[in-house]
Amino acid sequence: MRDRFDELSSEPLESIKRELIEEAQRMYLADIAACKMMGRNGAVLMPSSGGVLTHCNAGALATCGYGSALGVIRAAVETGKKIHVFADETRPFLQGSRLTAWELTKDGIPTTVISDNMAGAMMKQGKIGAVVVGADRIAANGDVANKIGTYSVAVLAKEHGIPFYVAAPWSTIDLATPTGDSIPIEQRSSREVTHMAGKQLTPEGVSIENPAFDVTPHRYVAAIITERGIAKAPYSQSLLKLASVEDVIAREMPVSSGL
Repeated sequence: MRDRFDELSSEPLESIKRELIEEAQRMYLADIAACKMMGRNGAVLMPSSGGVLTHCNAGALATCGYGSALGVIRAAVETGKKIHVFADETRPFLQGSRLTAWELTKDGIPTTVISDNMAGAMMKQGKIGAVVVGADRIAANGDVANKIGTYSVAVLAKEHGIPFYVAAPWSTIDLATPTGDSIPIEQRSSREVTHMAGKQLTPEGVSIENPAFDVTPHRYVAAIITERGIAKAPYSQSLLKLASVEDVIAREMPVSSGL
């Protein structure tokens, strides 16, 4: 793609604009197609009925219109599965309660918002049959970086014998990063923790930690769902095998001129 952009530098501005728009449209359509394929792959792993827990937002608002983790849930519901979603608030920025709950409600999928510290209790009560989350980066050994709090959910799921699934596009897989220990973690503004709706909740002078992500070790992950297929442990082998699968979605997706 870089070579093509280098070629465009000598072309008229209108030609450059047109090709950039067409490439953006192709990427948009390819992302939706990949998420729908991911959803179909993962739907078979979802329970036929009952509760599914998710953390943060990995839906239409985080992608181009269908979602990774929420795409799996959507696809499962489309096949007739009776799923009730439990959406963690995802503190401190509340993507679960603000975004995930809004999306699922619009789709008519039964949803209950819980605060992050309720997940274990819901699992113990038998209300959760599976967990599915997205990912921001996945290392070659299957370690998963995702929104802060994901690691805690994975540990709780393991304790209660509940499968913990990760749904992410193949572009999230980083085979050049051997383990999650090498994934840098962003520190976000302390104000996300100290304030809510413009009001300060914490005392002046207190120290704040606000990492955006945490890393879930691969031993807690039951499966990694991608548009190329499903990977299971040992991930160093299964992910490498999926790497050889041809990316037909990105190659064959037609360009739409009417977006």
